[in-house]
Amino acid sequence: MAKQKKKLSPAQKAAKKKRQKEYMTIFMNGKQKRVKRLATIDGMDADEFIKRNADPIWLHQNEMWEYMDQTEDDDLF
Repeated sequence: MAKQKKKLSPAQKAAKKKRQKEYMTIFMNGKQKRVKRLATIDGMDADEFIKRNADPIWLHQNEMWEYMDQTEDDDLF
């Protein structure tokens, strides 16, 4: 007979859910490793969210010139 699975207590379920939210499992050198998840905003990583939603003034104030659109500068010349 196969061994029956033990049910998790509510505290154990909550801890498992928190762990799954905070970490993700990847394979490295043929072994499973747990690494922290990337920060997400509305399901997108933080860099992608900034690229889509930030205005040029905010990008300039926060020194994120690599995300600024080059087409706006072309209109000046």
